[in-house]
Amino acid sequence: MLASQAAEGVGGKLVGPDVEFAGASFDTRALQAGQLFVPIVAERDGHDFLDDAYASGAVAHLSSRPDDGASDGRTSIVVDDTATALMALARHARSMSPARVVGVTGSVGKTSTKDLIAAACSSQRRTAANERSFNNEQGLPITILDSPDDTEVLVLEMGMRGFGQITELCDVASPEVGVVTAVGYSHTEMVGGIDGVATAKRELVEALPASGTAVLNADDERVALMARSTDAGTLTFGVADDADVKITDLVLDHLARPRFTITTPWGTSPVELGVSGAHMASNAAAAIAVAGALGVDLDAAVRKLADAGVSGMRMEVVELDSGAVVINDAYNANPTSMRAALDAVAAMSADRRYVVLGLMGELDDPAAGHHEVAQHAVKCGVDLIAVGTDLYGIRPTDDPVAALGALGAGDVVLVKASRSAGLESIVRELTT
Repeated sequence: MLASQAAEGVGGKLVGPDVEFAGASFDTRALQAGQLFVPIVAERDGHDFLDDAYASGAVAHLSSRPDDGASDGRTSIVVDDTATALMALARHARSMSPARVVGVTGSVGKTSTKDLIAAACSSQRRTAANERSFNNEQGLPITILDSPDDTEVLVLEMGMRGFGQITELCDVASPEVGVVTAVGYSHTEMVGGIDGVATAKRELVEALPASGTAVLNADDERVALMARSTDAGTLTFGVADDADVKITDLVLDHLARPRFTITTPWGTSPVELGVSGAHMASNAAAAIAVAGALGVDLDAAVRKLADAGVSGMRMEVVELDSGAVVINDAYNANPTSMRAALDAVAAMSADRRYVVLGLMGELDDPAAGHHEVAQHAVKCGVDLIAVGTDLYGIRPTDDPVAALGALGAGDVVLVKASRSAGLESIVRELTT
């Protein structure tokens, strides 16, 4: 895109030469040559890193400094607010793209589902998707701007920390397919409980055009009821008898990797996944539903899913030289995802099972949420080690690696907490 086109699209003022840029970044460490730099003003002012951005190859930048001139030969697009302009620029780029956009949200599984959708669709369509969890008002527009011009399917994860945020993201992305994985106890303190979570997640379904498709979890009552909130068509997925994309004959191998049969409006096929956890079968069913809605051949999608991975620190299985298995699920946690991870550990072939758990943040009732997880750990027959919180009802340890002791063949260790707990450091210590 030319800087002049971008300036027109966001209602900004072009200062300096009219140059062409390809993609954008708000992080000078990740910026690639030829991109537009977007200085975000937050705890730190991104304008202070302009020299770093141009040293990394930026060819232009947004600016909210009215006195940003062209005396240095650089190209700027002067706007009132760079974060707002980033969203406007992505909306402008989206309006010129023929890509079919898939929005994905949910309390659990949205990143893994996004990854599996991208894999399934890429079997026959040129597909792009968010990196990691670039799912907010900065990450989503960057994903749109960085997607190749020939993208046919763009898969966009959409996160929320309050009402109206998914609506705002949909206003930029204009999804025609919307996937809701589940409604659970995540970010409940922001929206007044689980019913508030359902209301916030439903914004994606409400934003779909009548020509679109809502892909909904038939096994989650709150999600299934969202079909009433859209004029779009619906496809449901899950183990429920009335699911349009139905999972049957589900079994798990020794690493809890799902094997099942999927029955769809486009045919029936056996499915084997390379990722662990029974809940991944539901995520894969959602991916198959999206692929089918977009005209991707069922067999092609299923073959691609067999080799598909998911973003790091999400049920990431590491087998140590000693024969022990460490599961890095430290990216995030809430009671719903905790139960799914514990069930996966319980299903694995092991002599001893341990879980190293940290704090779950942003719960409206933290005591009840952590107690529920502790009780489920007992039910699953795993040994619980707490880190950084006593909310699980046991004394936390300062040295979980020492508490685990020597690990060998037959031992499985799950490490999981909210991202703020930083438990990936424990995984590094166990695996290096």
